[in-house]
Amino acid sequence: MSLRGVDLSEIPEETVRVARAVFPKSCLAMRIRDVLGPVFTDADFDGLFPTRGRPAVSPARLALVSVLQFAEGLTDRQAAHAVRSRLDWKYALSLELTDTGFNFSVLSEFRDRLAGSDAGRGVFDAVLRAAGEAGLVKAGKRQRTDATHVLAVTRDLNRLEFVVETLRVALNAIASQAGDWLAALAPPEWFDRYSARPEDTGLPSRWAARLGHGDQCGVDGTVLLNAVWSRTAPPALRRLPAVELLRQTWVQQFQHVDGVVRWREPRNTPPALIRLRTPHETEARTGSKRDTGWSGYKVHLSETCEPDAPHLITHVHTVPAPVNDFVVLEDIHGALAERGLLPDEHLVDAGYVDAQQIHHARRDHGVELVGPVKTTSVKEQVAGDFFDNSRFTIDWEGHQAVCPGGRTSVSWLSGRSRHGTPVTRVRFGARECATCELRSSCTDCKTGRNLTLRPKAEHDILQQARIEQDTDHWRSRYGHRAGVEGTISQAVQAFGMRRSRYRGLTKTRLQHHLAGAAINLARLDAWLTGRPLARTRITPFAALRPAG
Repeated sequence: MSLRGVDLSEIPEETVRVARAVFPKSCLAMRIRDVLGPVFTDADFDGLFPTRGRPAVSPARLALVSVLQFAEGLTDRQAAHAVRSRLDWKYALSLELTDTGFNFSVLSEFRDRLAGSDAGRGVFDAVLRAAGEAGLVKAGKRQRTDATHVLAVTRDLNRLEFVVETLRVALNAIASQAGDWLAALAPPEWFDRYSARPEDTGLPSRWAARLGHGDQCGVDGTVLLNAVWSRTAPPALRRLPAVELLRQTWVQQFQHVDGVVRWREPRNTPPALIRLRTPHETEARTGSKRDTGWSGYKVHLSETCEPDAPHLITHVHTVPAPVNDFVVLEDIHGALAERGLLPDEHLVDAGYVDAQQIHHARRDHGVELVGPVKTTSVKEQVAGDFFDNSRFTIDWEGHQAVCPGGRTSVSWLSGRSRHGTPVTRVRFGARECATCELRSSCTDCKTGRNLTLRPKAEHDILQQARIEQDTDHWRSRYGHRAGVEGTISQAVQAFGMRRSRYRGLTKTRLQHHLAGAAINLARLDAWLTGRPLARTRITPFAALRPAG
């Protein structure tokens, strides 16, 4: 298919006349068209289609259909039917009343093109850009960000089910390519263990039996891998994705101990960011937050939050589940800077806040990052009167520190933290600390008190932030962040962001960009019709709580 430009700036007169007669008070699709205009142009999608071949359906129309589809929760068949049958959609798409639309499969093909070139962000940006041109979203003022977990489309597997299923998938792939070769290799008991899915075969319930079953599976997989890499095996088997996945899984889950294949101890398995979880979605990872654990991804939503303008999503950022919140903050600020939508204040929760992040946000983007910083160490929380770093006087130019007892440090060394960030390690002498009257409130280390300091700018920011966040003014300022919980709720309940519709991070990211654009259309429509924001629900008993 090739791209042939279509002019969507004018709506056919007959379509306008009939739509206005049927919808005298207008509706979402028509209001969005009237306020934002066509939103998309075919030129926005030049790179997705060749210049020669059969003319393609207008990608600008397909993009708007995809967003309206997410706004109304329609399947591909239902969306294609809406293009053929609904007046409001024909109005928004600049179609003649007699236009017969397109086959529903075109939408899936269009999403594949968007995902292949990571153009989903362009669809989201176009809606946001049109809202900006209409004066409905501006840079500066306040924005807020929060994240929620996203479940992968595949079923979550425990560790034993995972290795059994991975071996079963590899056996099926090899059987399709070289059945005779595999039949000669496989012992009869393999057919009992791996012919059916693990949940259908009744895995052992006792721990010792499950451990033995896992060890046996490890041996069987190792035998298969050795055979595949032998000279007698068909070379094409080594290039099968299922075989490569089997190899990676066995490296992660098993080890050779005295020539015997054994389970790896949990502490010896790879970190969650690279550890495979299912053979059916290789990009899904395991994440955890407080008492919630899941396999899949995480999506971060940023939105405006001023009372005199609609609350629009300004950025959607989808990452693997184990990625920490503070790691993505620089990417979020960079994306907002590209759109010209950086806020003056960025309200976030504790997961995003770190002295380094506050410093970089101010220095690189002129953004004031507002969120609670960690106030006390674990030891201080237990002891109550333990001296933290704020009780020490730091002479940055003289490379010395003075403790609350008036003693001076004996060592000042630059280094790196376990996260790779620059730190300064300060040590006080054991002889001075041993005779100090304040030792019980300072350290229980026999070698004396040690301090780990951030760079001066970050150290000063952290001390100041700890003082400010204990004031009523800061609490009132930070209170505006709470509204982002309603955005997460809307995204999950009305737009299905909690569960991925597709396999893989790329397509999940596309889903979230389309859903983010759909949320913005819904919020623009609510703003244009004067629909107020929903009030926070409080149970009758909670409402009886005494003031203060």
